[in-house]
Amino acid sequence: MRSTTLPGWVPLTRDERRELVEYPTDVRRPMTRGDCENGERPCPFVSCRYHLYLDVLPSTGSIRINYPSRDIDDLTETCALDVANRGGSHLEEIAVLLNLTRERIRQLETSALAHLHQTILDSSKPPKDSP
Repeated sequence: MRSTTLPGWVPLTRDERRELVEYPTDVRRPMTRGDCENGERPCPFVSCRYHLYLDVLPSTGSIRINYPSRDIDDLTETCALDVANRGGSHLEEIAVLLNLTRERIRQLETSALAHLHQTILDSSKPPKDSP
C-alpha cells in the first residue's frame, strides 16, 4: 500500500526503485567515501544518499528530483560530501545547490544545530542508576 506523499514526490515501492537504478555489471558502485572521493564528477551514482540530483523521503521511500528541468551533467556539484569537505559555505550557495530557498536552508541549519546540541547534552548526562 502506498502512503501519501509531499507535493512533488513520486511514491514508489522498493522494487520499483530498484528497477529504476540498475548499473551495468562492469561498473563497481562505491561503497564508502574513500571509494568515491576522487571518483568521476559529475557523479553518475544518483542512487547514492549524498547525491544532490534527487532525494528519497526515508519514511515512504518516495523520490523527488531536485532539478527536473536540468540534466545531471549541467550540475556544478553532485555530491553533498564534496560540498561538506570544502568547509563553510554561505546559505545562498547551499540553497542553490539544493534547489531550496535561503530561508529553508536557515531553518534546516537551526533545526540541525538544535538536534546536535540536544544530542551533546544527552550524552553528557550521567547514566541513570539501574535497579
